[in-house]
Parts: sequence; structure tokens; C-alpha cells
Amino acid sequence: MADKIHFIGIGGIGLSALARFLKRNGYEISGSDMKESHITRLLQAEGISVSIPQSPSNITDQSIVIHSAAVKEDNVELLEAKKKGMLVLSRKESLPFVLKGKKVYAVAGAHGKSTTSAMLASVVSGSVLIGAESKQFGSNMHYEESDNIIFEADESDSSFLNVTPHIAIVTNAEPEHMEHYDYNLDRFFDAYRTFIEKAKIRVLNAEDAFLSTLKDIEAIRLYPSVDIKNIKTIIREGEPYTSFVLKNLGTFEVFGVGEHIAINASLTILAAMTQNSLEEVRERLKAYKGIKKRFDILEKDETHVIIDDYAHHPTEIEVTIKSARKYAKLLGFKKVVAIWQPHKYSRTIDNLEKFKECFAGIDALIILPVFTAGEKEQFIDFEKHFGQYHPIFADKVSRQKGRLKILKGAQTIEELHNGLIIGLGAGDITYQLRGNN
Repeated sequence: MADKIHFIGIGGIGLSALARFLKRNGYEISGSDMKESHITRLLQAEGISVSIPQSPSNITDQSIVIHSAAVKEDNVELLEAKKKGMLVLSRKESLPFVLKGKKVYAVAGAHGKSTTSAMLASVVSGSVLIGAESKQFGSNMHYEESDNIIFEADESDSSFLNVTPHIAIVTNAEPEHMEHYDYNLDRFFDAYRTFIEKAKIRVLNAEDAFLSTLKDIEAIRLYPSVDIKNIKTIIREGEPYTSFVLKNLGTFEVFGVGEHIAINASLTILAAMTQNSLEEVRERLKAYKGIKKRFDILEKDETHVIIDDYAHHPTEIEVTIKSARKYAKLLGFKKVVAIWQPHKYSRTIDNLEKFKECFAGIDALIILPVFTAGEKEQFIDFEKHFGQYHPIFADKVSRQKGRLKILKGAQTIEELHNGLIIGLGAGDITYQLRGNN
């Protein structure tokens, strides 16, 4: 009989990937969450028993209980598992067990790690575990009978230190999630150095402020300003692709818009070339079709395009806005409207000055309430700080028949149906834009 593993918080994007992977490895999987979601419904359709809501009765005869970082110490299932003397692991603690015996291609960075992981998955054969849904595979997990595994390594809780990479690809090391590191930059950067040093092969964006200092570590280094040339955006059947020349390796083409897409693809290429031939890499990269919530084109016709993007940090928003403006120009649209749902009070306050600057170039800004992610409410004077954009303040958006309704309470205060409209945030704005509200 297969070992039984129970996941507390299985509806999370990271934990659900582990559950799917272990199921394909022959384990009997169950899980629970506080409420039903798109992910929990998909897991049930895949044959995983998911209990809603959580209850001590869900803890029966499992061998291991794995819980998400969001699960509190007083969780009823966690308490029951400990009471029964079961092996209880956080997601972070479970990684050595999940990845044991695998040749791990680990992708880390504050920005771009999901995209780079998905790109790498299109080029290198193996299983895939990422914190987003790859459109190529239609999931955050793809399984292959292989020693290779492409894994998105997370720095937010330092869980990437529980990974022993064969190849480490690092897109950047911009300080983020600093509350986990007690706002200590030395601790934060030491974690990155430790992760990188554990890898047999390292591929680094050498123009990142911190990564550029790692002169003593042997690595394959990408210098985007000199190594990537002739970046062009191409429209194919209405969809955007980026063409670029990398070093002396010739021209490559990849789905997406912007210099950051070319950088992510270049890191992918340099990592994949340690295993695959140049021409294999060039051809396979074309299989990448983007990931859900990252410059995700939801709807497009001759008058408008609606895009959903996960960007929730000012650096991400800035590059996404640049990409949106470029794409709008190529489509012949004169107007770019951004709908921003700030994610967490702490992140908004810590990066307020940068947030005030990152919307430069848009024609209109709509600001939704802060998505708290469980944080205590704090006052932020958005009218004062973002006054230069003359923002519209709304409670939510609703997508219906090619139009986005901007709502204040139950009243529609604006309708959007022209130009490029892009939603930005890591909260529930993605469901509002998709009409799932």
C-alpha cells in the first residue's frame, strides 16, 4: 500500500504542485483547505481527496502531514497530527524529501522566476514544479519519468536553502520579503550566496546589484546590456513575441514582450545549453506559450485588449507597464489603462516611493482596495501619494461581454472598452478580471 500524505492548505499554488507531483510518484494524497477554490476543484477532478473546511477528522492514518507557510500553529489539523505523533513538515521542510534523488534545475530571484522556470521547462525535458500555471502544460506541475526536475526556488521564506541544485539560475536578488529576514540585508544576501554556492552549475544575471559582486563564485554570467542585442517585438496572429540576438549564438524568439522577457530567455538558454545543443534550445524555446497571470491576454479585438498580470512589486509593475505601452503601440491603441490592486499593506508602505513612480506613462490609473493577505489594516493616503495620476478609486471590477465595469459599491462608475487595459496585482484581481466574481 502506498504511503499516505496529507496537505494542509492544499489550495495554495506552491503546495498543490507538490501534492500533484507526489501523487504521480505513487503516494496516496489527501488535502484540505479553508474554502473551495479553482485549484481545489481541479485537484478533486484529478483524483485527490480534498476536504473543505478543515477538521481534525481529516487526520487519520497518514504517514506524513505537510502544511503551507500560511497555516497557523493553532490549526485544528496541525494540532491533531502532532497529537497523534505524525511526521509534520512545513512546505519548506518537505523539499529535501520531495526532491530527493533528482537533478534539480532551480530558478530563484525576486522577479521573473516563474516565467524563467516555465521557459526552462519548454527546453529541458523533465518534471516541472512552479508557482504559476504554465500555459504549455496547463498546470503548475508537469510530470515526466526523468531524473530532471525544473523547480521554482522561493526566497520569500528562505525555502530555497532546502534545495540542492544541479543548476541554479538567478534572475536577480532585489530585496523583497524582508520581514522574513528581520529587515537585515546581510541575512538576505547571505541566503542568496548560500543557495548559489550549493549548485554545481550557476547561471547569473551579472548586472544585478548584488549578483555583480560575486566575483569569487564560478558561474556562467549574463550581462544583458552587452550580451543581448537587437531586441524587437513581433506580432504574430495578434500575440506578442520578442526577438533578440544573444552573444554570438544568433537570433532567438520567445513569447512575450519586453527586455525582461529577453533576459529571462537568455538565462534559460545559457542554462539549457549545458545539457542540450544550441539548435535544440533555439527550437524548443518556441514551445513556451506564457504563464497564467503573467501578461496574460484575456480578451482582444480591434478596439481593446484586456491583460492580467501578477506584478505586485514596483520593479515588476514598471517593466510590465513598459511592455504594455509597447504592445499597445504595435496594436495601434492610443490608450493604456492600469487597474492596480495593492498587495499587502507592508509591501505598499515599504516601497511607497517606488510605487509612486512605477506607473509613469499610463493614461489612466484605477486603484482598488489593498488586498490584505491576512495583514492588519493600516491607513495609506492613496489620494495624496498618487494624486499626480488623478486616479479613480473603486471597490472592484467586473468583466461582462467585452467590457470592464468599474464598481463603487453596487454602482458602475466607469466602463472600459477601448485601448489596452491591464490589471496588476497578486490578489483576487485576477478573478475579477476573468469574470469569476
